[in-house]
Amino acid sequence: MFSLLFNAKINYIHYFHLKNNQKVGGCVLIIQMKDTQQIIKQTQKWLVNVIIKHSICPFAKREFDKQRIHYEVIQSAEMQSQLEHLVLQFEAMDDDVNRETTLLIFPESLDDFESYLDLLEISTELLIKQGYEGVYQLASFHPQYRFEGAAIDDPSNYTNRSPYPMLHILREASIEKSIDNFPNPEDIPQRNIQLTNDLGLKTMKKLLFDCY
Repeated sequence: MFSLLFNAKINYIHYFHLKNNQKVGGCVLIIQMKDTQQIIKQTQKWLVNVIIKHSICPFAKREFDKQRIHYEVIQSAEMQSQLEHLVLQFEAMDDDVNRETTLLIFPESLDDFESYLDLLEISTELLIKQGYEGVYQLASFHPQYRFEGAAIDDPSNYTNRSPYPMLHILREASIEKSIDNFPNPEDIPQRNIQLTNDLGLKTMKKLLFDCY
């Protein structure tokens, strides 16, 4: 019950009625969980309108068009549960070769970027501990993402700013194959920095805001 309350939007509706000609008041607790399908639609909108449209990741369109991206919404705010979900997704990708990549989405927790980085660090350690080093990689996205050394309002942060905190599981073999078949892949980060600076902070903010 505690976990449910912690992960939900909580509203109170106050009411009054007459009892023995006396005004009696009270309140009803309403718990609203974010809708899973809506979260996935917002994430897909971000992929299409930001990542794919502006070629921030030149490999994303192929997997999106082939519907080989799996979206897993994790409502739990407890790190142990989040890590268990991560391992389950490793195993699911083991069992399904047609699932090219997985986005774990955390809509109800990890708003604080530093807390998210803690999860990312522990998740990377867990990946290695579970024997997946060289098999899978984790990429990171967060609404408040900030590259080391970058100002908080640097437009380049928006290459990794997403509607919700996310962990992205990628197949390492697929990454290597894509890079081998792409001209000058080492230029992608600098190209994205130039792109986001050309678009400007106001435009990048709007692109992300419009995903909701």
